[in-house]
Amino acid sequence: MSGVINRAIIPAAGFGTRGLPVTKAVPKEMFPIGNRPAIHYVVEEAVASGIEEILVVLSRGKTVIMDYFDRSLELEAFLERANKEHLFEKLSLPKVGLQYIRQDYARGLGDAVRLGRTFASGQPVAVLLPDEIILNRASPGLRQLVEVYETYRTNCLGLRRVRSEDLKYYGVIDGYEVNTGLHRVEDIIEKPQSSPPSNLAVVGRYILMPEVFNYLDQLQAGVGGEIQLTDAIKAMLPELSGYGRELSGERYDIGIGGDYQRLVTRISREDEDSD
Repeated sequence: MSGVINRAIIPAAGFGTRGLPVTKAVPKEMFPIGNRPAIHYVVEEAVASGIEEILVVLSRGKTVIMDYFDRSLELEAFLERANKEHLFEKLSLPKVGLQYIRQDYARGLGDAVRLGRTFASGQPVAVLLPDEIILNRASPGLRQLVEVYETYRTNCLGLRRVRSEDLKYYGVIDGYEVNTGLHRVEDIIEKPQSSPPSNLAVVGRYILMPEVFNYLDQLQAGVGGEIQLTDAIKAMLPELSGYGRELSGERYDIGIGGDYQRLVTRISREDEDSD
């Protein structure tokens, strides 16, 4: 088994119900942040973390994501005719291999990840949720997990300390700290409605061993007919150890209006400063 994490899955097939009504027509992954959509920042983070191939899981209404990461020969020809070749730089995209697969029905994050079995080719794979933006240019969020994997060669989860009243919206770990900001994961509870085991929530960055696909195949759909990735990770823990790292950097959940607005403001100011 390779010790290199060079493949990643980006699940982008959800309905984006927190963003209604705009997400009826505009996928949340395409919400503009400066002059780029949200998913562009996630792909950039993956590339900066050593990822060479990405599988994007789409639903039927999200082919606009494919269009964004494709060349537009018509636009390039127009810019040449209009003597606006200087704008080609704005069309540059992260240098990474992109593949796509369709999730025919929204059956949860676990089901979306399960579609990546063939893509993973029996190797550990990263998972990045595209509605969570982590800004840390010195040490990208996923890169921090890759460093943990390079030491422990097992499942690695991105963590964040969350207010007690918000833990019910996350997967929450139980475990113990083995080093500053690094935790051995003993258990994980999906959206605990009472008595959460800690204040450490799993945020949208994972490195998962290939065995995860076997556990996902064995899961039964739960509430809402969804297959939860958290349940597969929990089932794996007795066989395969897990570690969680508190990720440094500013994290923004673009499904939360306040977070999205703060991120847009921050990027706009950075763009102005760079002009």
